[in-house]
Amino acid sequence: MTPKERINGYQLVYHRPDTLTDNPTHYCPGCSHGVVHRVMMEVVKEMGIQDRTVGVAPVGCAVFAYNYMNVDMQEAAHGRATAVATGIKRVLPDRYVFTYQGDGDLAAIGTSETIHTVNRGENILIVFINNGVYGMTGGQMAPTTLLGMKTTTSPMGRDVVTMGHPLDITPLIAQLPGALFVTRHSVHTPAAVRKLKKALRLAFEYQPLNKGTCFVEVVSNCPSGWKMTPREANAWMEKNMFTAYPPGDVKLPPPGLN
Repeated sequence: MTPKERINGYQLVYHRPDTLTDNPTHYCPGCSHGVVHRVMMEVVKEMGIQDRTVGVAPVGCAVFAYNYMNVDMQEAAHGRATAVATGIKRVLPDRYVFTYQGDGDLAAIGTSETIHTVNRGENILIVFINNGVYGMTGGQMAPTTLLGMKTTTSPMGRDVVTMGHPLDITPLIAQLPGALFVTRHSVHTPAAVRKLKKALRLAFEYQPLNKGTCFVEVVSNCPSGWKMTPREANAWMEKNMFTAYPPGDVKLPPPGLN
């Protein structure tokens, strides 16, 4: 697309890259998943790696990611995405391999796989969507659910005595020697989307260097699970989620890495 390209007299400022399919979305109105999908596939298109990219999606809201991402996709059992991605990357080391996982998948049933994958420094990208609830199955409490936050399984709010503290897994990941690049972003504003895109581009560019795992968290809303409108959910996310999970880089690669 050129800056002056026009359709029916209107200047074209955005178009869907062929790395995205034209399937209608199944995500709830206001959900961040669709935006993250778009940004990821824009990066793949701009890097020219569509035919060398393999994604792994497990159980959760993103289980149908293959409907939207026009790259090779592999389904994984609940929590096992990073283990599957490890196998793919080791057999096909020239591929760009990523996982796309929610907080229930990555930080609960998949905690072991996640920790050991990063500890080994597998050369993959892990994209972690954190909306603080189990969105797909009805809004139950997740490991990342905030203290006092009401869910279908914590109707009085999360209680630290009986339910424990929220699991802030991204700083834990950053401590592992196999973690190369660890960062946290969101997609609730245009500026935030641009920052996420830059981070994802870096994560994909680091992968062929074989220096370790890249981990990108996206703090997200869940209007349906939170029982809010999309606007209310974004405002609540800024006020509450960002306090517990502040956006920004958590671990950067060594200086001079290229």
